[in-house]
Formats: sequence, structure tokens, C-alpha cells
Amino acid sequence: MTTFDDRENAFENKYAHDAEMQFKAEARRNKLLGLWAAELLGKSGEDAADYAKEVVKSDFEEAGDEDVYRKVSGDLGARADETTIRTKMVELMAEAKAQLMQES
Repeated sequence: MTTFDDRENAFENKYAHDAEMQFKAEARRNKLLGLWAAELLGKSGEDAADYAKEVVKSDFEEAGDEDVYRKVSGDLGARADETTIRTKMVELMAEAKAQLMQES
């Protein structure tokens, strides 16, 4: 029974770790996306950082990425189309995961 319990605990710990890393990667991606969008909006410095925080906060409206997409898309308007924003989200997720792997 001990071996089974150990395996179960290891699986639960791995699941919790993976979920935490996914959350961190999404938050990092959203921050990077916010900084990218802020640049397109002509924001810099503290204004850009504040905008990036708004993008991160927008992710708590609903599950998935649609709330983040709507926030950025609505703010950018004609500056970026759907394909550009969604492609950037994918690129920045890969970058966010790479950054997190380097930190650990």
C-alpha cells in the first residue's frame, strides 16, 4: 500500500506543479502581450507597465484566452488584426515558458 500511496502523492504533486507552471506562463504571456500592445499604443515606461497589468487582470474575467484577446483587440482597434494578435499570443506563450524554464 505504501508504494501506491507514494505514486499517488507523486502524481498529485506533479499535477499541482504543472498547473502552477501553466498559470505562471499564462500570466507572463499576458504581461508580455500587454507590453507589446502598449508599444503599439504609443505607451512607454510606467504607462506601458500599468497597461500590461491591466491585460494580466483581464484574464480573470473568464476561463481561457478570449477575455485577454478581447481586451487587447478592443484597445488596439485597427492597429492589429485578429490573426496578428492571436499569433503574437502563441509566440509570447512560447517565450514565457522559455523564460520560466531558464529561471528554474
